[in-house]
Amino acid sequence: MNRTERLYQIDQLISSRKAVTRQELIDALEISWSTLKRDLAYLRDRLNAPIIFDNDIGGYRFDTPSLGPKYELPGLWFSADEVIALLSLHQLLSDLEPALLGPHVGPLITRLESIAAEAGTSLRDLSKRIRLTKTGRRRRSPDLFRVVSKALMDRQRIEVIHYNREKDDQTLRTLSPQRLTFYRSNWYLEAWCHERRDLRAFSLDAFRSVEVKKETAESVPDTDLDAVFGDSYGIYSGKAKYKAVIRFTPLAAKWVADEEWHEGQSGHFDEHGYYHLTVPYNIPTELIMDIMRHGSNAEVIAPKALRKTILEEVSKLMSRYEA
Repeated sequence: MNRTERLYQIDQLISSRKAVTRQELIDALEISWSTLKRDLAYLRDRLNAPIIFDNDIGGYRFDTPSLGPKYELPGLWFSADEVIALLSLHQLLSDLEPALLGPHVGPLITRLESIAAEAGTSLRDLSKRIRLTKTGRRRRSPDLFRVVSKALMDRQRIEVIHYNREKDDQTLRTLSPQRLTFYRSNWYLEAWCHERRDLRAFSLDAFRSVEVKKETAESVPDTDLDAVFGDSYGIYSGKAKYKAVIRFTPLAAKWVADEEWHEGQSGHFDEHGYYHLTVPYNIPTELIMDIMRHGSNAEVIAPKALRKTILEEVSKLMSRYEA
């Protein structure tokens, strides 16, 4: 551990007991006596720590603070492992959305970098070792994301022009933002739509413009959001009405059995090594795509309507290639 970590460890050890012996400190910190002497001297001389060695009880303890500057450890401290974890998280979030954290945590990152440097780690080296791919990410304006995220945090309504790719038309919507969700390399806004008087999920890349309104956003309880957006399969899920049962071959089961398709899923192996996965769903669009990516290694067992839809898609695919 670096010196900053040791200083906090020394402070915690002495604060938590009546007295701590020299050997207890050396063993706990895994350092030499000479290093401990330097750390104690730094605490006393530079940070004004009232640490004394009490001969009567044979250990170090805190004495009554003396006149002068108040004893205070550095205001921001993390262990080496915590620094690496925080820098890793920053790297990941920066790749997901540069406008999300960049303007707000610059001073924190600078401090973390200096602490990491003491531990022999640099952010530059870290960024080389952690890579986040962006397959399927759709282009959007960073300024638009910034406006939406600020309105979300400030609890303000927004007025958006929303483009529907399937219908190829645009509609004006007034929304009360509730949550931002990063899903399959893209950002989605869960919001209360004032025109539809209902909860809706919108892909941010489908917003053609965003204007923040003065009106306060309506708040929807998390339980209601989870019931609508987390109850069934996919981002545009809604309340679950059906349960799909998919059977995977023993080969595909080696992967699928360890995957989480939905938090409400269940699964089991049969006597032949096939894996049966059950997931709740409402709108089957995304579920069909995920089933079909496994090709002949996946088969829908139930319900019959979903099985029929898959069969129709396969037939269309075959005719496309036969043509």
